[in-house]
Amino acid sequence: MTIATDRVRLDRRVPPLGGFTLTYLGIELKRKLRNRRTLLFTVAFPVVMYILIGLPQRDVPLTDTPLSAGGPSVAAYIMVSMAMYGAMMSATQTGASVAVERAQGWSRQLRLTPLNPLVNVITKMIAGMLLGLLAVAATYLAGAVTGVQLDAVQWIATGLAGWLLAGAVFTTLGLMVGYIVPGENAAQITSLVIVFLAFLGGLFYPLSSMPDFMQTIAHFTPVYGISQIARAPLTGDPFDIWALVNAIVWLGLFLAGTAYFFRRDTKRV
Repeated sequence: MTIATDRVRLDRRVPPLGGFTLTYLGIELKRKLRNRRTLLFTVAFPVVMYILIGLPQRDVPLTDTPLSAGGPSVAAYIMVSMAMYGAMMSATQTGASVAVERAQGWSRQLRLTPLNPLVNVITKMIAGMLLGLLAVAATYLAGAVTGVQLDAVQWIATGLAGWLLAGAVFTTLGLMVGYIVPGENAAQITSLVIVFLAFLGGLFYPLSSMPDFMQTIAHFTPVYGISQIARAPLTGDPFDIWALVNAIVWLGLFLAGTAYFFRRDTKRV
């Protein structure tokens, strides 16, 4: 008499799209929206800064073209800059949240599921960019309500460029820091890094107002390429291919760093 035995399958069937679902993305977004500190710094802060700094200069022309002829104002310049800053902050804070998840053991728990680790990272990137979109929309709404005058192309071009580029580049920066630094220190470090890069890269003021050696340094910061591309529709400057190269190079460096530290973190489990 023979006894039939069933072989136990230890492999897991990979779900479609590596486990990416709108439900999981929605959960990530809800977690971010429940964090009042995150909303304060990513949505309210750029709006308040625009009102304090930009609004008093809404009647000051940015270029030689007068406001009556359709020229942009200094307030529009500051509005775009503050919107980018909000997108950068939301992106890095979302990325850096992986440090807290690692400390709490949530990342280890996710690795026991069929969810593809890369899909988990991509989901966090999308959540960070969507939160950044909220910051851009809130700042632009404040600008529109307070009298900033731009044509449709300028509204769309500056908003999309600032949101997409800032979201992509700085979410990967936040993720890289989140896999390097343990616990909640990651959020604090990324906040300091963003403030430092914003000032060094000329996000809050024109590069022409900086000393020559600072202008040289600014060209090599990750903020420079994004800000130049996003504000070109306002300033009337021609498209700068080196600004695009700057953004792409930094995105590649942050992606490579994220992949390296993610693999190193995975090997510890």
